[in-house]
Amino acid sequence: MINGISPASLQAIAPSGPTAQSAGGTQPGQFGEMLKNALNEVNRTQMESDSMTNALANGQNVELQDVMIAAEKASVTLLSAVEMRNKAIEAYQEIMRMQM
Repeated sequence: MINGISPASLQAIAPSGPTAQSAGGTQPGQFGEMLKNALNEVNRTQMESDSMTNALANGQNVELQDVMIAAEKASVTLLSAVEMRNKAIEAYQEIMRMQM
C-alpha cells in the first residue's frame, strides 16, 4: 500500500530560518538525512519487487497481483526520485545563470 503524507514528514520539509529553528524546526544535516532515507526507500522497493518477481518465476507461492503491485510501486518511487533529481538540477542551473 502506498504510504500517505504524515504530519511528521511535512514538519521535516518545513522551511528553516531563525523563527523555525527557535520553534524546534530543522536541524543541520536533517535534509541530507531525509534525502538518504528517501533513496533507501527507493532501493528497498526495487529490491522487494525483484525478489517477488524471482519468487514468482521460480514457482513459489506468490500471488501475481502482489508481484504487479510491488513492481508498480517500485516504478512510481523510481520515477518520483528521477523527477526530484531533475528539478534539483534545474534549480541549480537556474541559480548558476543568475547574474551578480
